[in-house]
Amino acid sequence: MISPRTYVIVGGVAGGMSAATRLRRLDETARIIVLERGAHVSFANCGLPYHVGGVIADREALILQTPASLAARFALDVRVRTEAVAIDRDARTVLARDLTTGAEQSIGYDALVLSPGAAPVRLPIEGVERGLTLRDIADMDRIIAAAQDARRAVIVGAGFIGLELAENLRHRGLEVAVVQSMPHVLRPFDIEMAHTVAQRLRANGVQLHLGTTVSAIADDHVVLADGRSLPSDLVVLSVGVRADSAIARDAGLALDPGGHIIVDELQRTSDPAIYAVGDAVVKQRFDGDPAPVWLAGLANRHGRLAADAIAGRPHAAVPALGTAVIGLFGLTAAAVGRTERELREEGRAIRVIHTHPTDHAGYYPGAELLALKLIVDAETDAILGAQAVGGGADKRIDVIATAMAGGIPARGLADLELAYAPQFASAKDPVNMLGYVDDNLIHGELSVQWHELDARLTEGWRLIDVRTSGENALGAIPGSTLLPLDELREHAESLRGQKVIVHCKVGQRGHTAAALLRQYGVTVANLDGGYTTWRAGTQAVAAGAGSAS
Repeated sequence: MISPRTYVIVGGVAGGMSAATRLRRLDETARIIVLERGAHVSFANCGLPYHVGGVIADREALILQTPASLAARFALDVRVRTEAVAIDRDARTVLARDLTTGAEQSIGYDALVLSPGAAPVRLPIEGVERGLTLRDIADMDRIIAAAQDARRAVIVGAGFIGLELAENLRHRGLEVAVVQSMPHVLRPFDIEMAHTVAQRLRANGVQLHLGTTVSAIADDHVVLADGRSLPSDLVVLSVGVRADSAIARDAGLALDPGGHIIVDELQRTSDPAIYAVGDAVVKQRFDGDPAPVWLAGLANRHGRLAADAIAGRPHAAVPALGTAVIGLFGLTAAAVGRTERELREEGRAIRVIHTHPTDHAGYYPGAELLALKLIVDAETDAILGAQAVGGGADKRIDVIATAMAGGIPARGLADLELAYAPQFASAKDPVNMLGYVDDNLIHGELSVQWHELDARLTEGWRLIDVRTSGENALGAIPGSTLLPLDELREHAESLRGQKVIVHCKVGQRGHTAAALLRQYGVTVANLDGGYTTWRAGTQAVAAGAGSAS
């Protein structure tokens, strides 16, 4: 009779528990042991900021499973407050330490899954010990306790967790300031797209200090790199995470330069008996070099893949796209793939498209504005990234992420058959429109990005505003000449032979103007995204120059 196999899982939550429960479904006879250093093995870590703000009122709702419930349903041996302190790869054993009693036990394994996660980065600054972090239930409890008597909070870092905490501390009635080293919030977005998010934060009382860092944390204030002080009763550090991979390093497993565990397409480490999943693991991205991608969906999926490989039904992980979404004060922002910023830094040849549709038919009540950005490989037409801010942002990014996963080129977005009724979309869905614009660019239409405009004007191009006189009176780009679209045909012949950039509010009338002028012998380009994108980009640059706002 074949002896039951023993599987040891180090770390719970998304990746570890997905692996453990999947293994049970595939192998009823196996002995499955889960070692979790914390007090909770399965909790909704993405919900932690929302209990801080009272949006999720019941703390127990965040605790998804307990050792007892997992034992009852899946016959798992779950040991909380138990740390895996060492791996003997030759003997195939893990040394586990009970953090309550200090007792140690050597546990043999046939296969080992590491899911140690990532730990918050602690800045090397004076007073860093006064800063709280948010990783687990215990951290959340500490933040709530500190917020009870606090009036002013400073959040260091404007990523997803930092901004979610900023929103929820505002819900508690605290004054909130956010300090961000980048010139804009939310690294997965480009500066002109993040500007709308920043505006929403400011409109709801969140003070932003962009392009600066914290140099010290005192009892009642933080000191910024430029010498300014911000009063604070509560400081939360949310400046990123590092792989909690010490056990893998000490066992001699291969790590990348950032300390992330290297795995193959089956989640195997450099030791074929050891698998790794979650935030401590480097991911193969759809474009570019392997890198960490800290997303719960990937951790869950890779936990399942590791279990499948262990159980003898392997299939390869697909490259990570990095699809993410955030909601802040009623505004939705979502992104997938690469940013224009990083691709231009790499010297990639790209096309960039901005549009500003409504989330559903404009004539149907309740339509919200939506800013969309598509980034395309100029040589292959592959979609490299997309960003959306506003109504329906999550839906559009999910569609584009699916297109990317299926290898659909940017031009192919025009042909997607998407659900339509006026309360849900437009007959030409905003995703379809991105494909139409890309097709126009493929066929020779020229466009200029908001950050390229000054250089083109210096080169002698003429800027023509084809909006109405009323729109122009509300705000105009310096150096532009007003020639409304409905009057442009009268002036077209006088522009023959000139180099002209046309712009409207969002780009659509600019496209019509460019098509007209091109047929009159004018070298013409359309300002991508129109006045709306130009204004967002230039305002964002001004706001991110290290000043408070």
